[in-house]
Amino acid sequence: MNNNRQISIIGLGYVGLPAAVAFARAGQKVVAFDIDKGRINELKSGQDRTNEVSAEDLRSSALYLTIDPGDLQKADFHIVTVPTPIDTSRRPDLSPLLSASHTVGKILKKGDVVVYESTVYPGATEEECIPILEAESGLNFGTDFSVGYSPERINPGDREHRFETIMKVVSGSDAATLDIVANVYGSVVTAGIHRAPNIRTAEAAKVIENTQRDINIALMNELAMIFHKLGIDTRDVLEAAGTKWNFLPFVPGLVGGHCIGVDPYYLTYRAERENYNPQVILAGRRINDGMGVYVAGELVKRLFRNGKASTNLIVTIMGVTFKEDVPDVRNSKIIDIINELKTYGIIVQVIDPVADSTIVHKVLDIKLSNISDLAPADAVVVGVSHEEYKDGGWPFVTGLLKNNCGIICDIKGLLERKSLPDGIDLWRL
Repeated sequence: MNNNRQISIIGLGYVGLPAAVAFARAGQKVVAFDIDKGRINELKSGQDRTNEVSAEDLRSSALYLTIDPGDLQKADFHIVTVPTPIDTSRRPDLSPLLSASHTVGKILKKGDVVVYESTVYPGATEEECIPILEAESGLNFGTDFSVGYSPERINPGDREHRFETIMKVVSGSDAATLDIVANVYGSVVTAGIHRAPNIRTAEAAKVIENTQRDINIALMNELAMIFHKLGIDTRDVLEAAGTKWNFLPFVPGLVGGHCIGVDPYYLTYRAERENYNPQVILAGRRINDGMGVYVAGELVKRLFRNGKASTNLIVTIMGVTFKEDVPDVRNSKIIDIINELKTYGIIVQVIDPVADSTIVHKVLDIKLSNISDLAPADAVVVGVSHEEYKDGGWPFVTGLLKNNCGIICDIKGLLERKSLPDGIDLWRL
């Protein structure tokens, strides 16, 4: 289906690149823009560091990859897909979004439509972005150009739920714009289009999707801490409870990455501006943000109870990315475990078959080890369930321990307990 629009994508990360390729694959002209020259050069050579798009798809898609913002003038439908992180005070950092708005505003023409996909708090598009577009372009919003919001729903590493196969929520600043936005996305999204009544509703829908998951995982984490004190295996409890048809299948774990562990703070920030103090959401955030320190503390107690010396202890961490089979290490909570273990004087070794060692060192200040260089460990933490670790199973994990004996902290529930080898003290979160 031809939507008769010339599309530009601003920001070619986990969200923007799959969207750009989807439109290009459908025969759409797409200007694919990013401020990172290295990123553009990689994509031109057929390499995607996020592993979301194959080299074949990059080669076969008719993307016009560019770092020149002037090239955006060739388009009349601009999709902004830049990161929206939080700062050190856990408040929204809109600087990438505002910068992108300045870039788009400078090339905006009469009749153009700008659609934001980045996660924001309700009202941000209209309160923060539109004034910049007007100021930079000299055009009038509503008469010369219009705006939409369509929240991204990309799930990194998920090969089943892709851009085209995920229901797309769309909104527009007026009825005519809503029709345009729905038609453009509907030309490539096969899962269907949901028309939100307004932009603020679409913004709110996005931010609560991950807030809901965050709170449910926080409940599981709190239950895990309670059951640990009671001497009950949490996974056994969840397996039993899960036999009821309406029990939700959440499990405890570390909540990192650039979505679930970030988005709730956008909502709580906006709520506090209205003099409302969110309690459930922030309580869940406190629990999830503290899980890395909790895991490290429990591991140290177990080491000491098992008679391990307090000096020269070695712990090997399996995985440092925020999610299995995804190379992204942004906001990885594994770093909390590592840093906490180091406060006890423990030697920490980190391996990860998916992460880029240069990026890991730059972002987390951690040096990845090669498996061949590892010293035998007193304990192993299964932090990320990469496919390679699943394939390796018990033999791979126990092979990292001294004499194949010691403590294994299986955060992800990766290992089958029924096959527990002799000499292994297994703790599952």
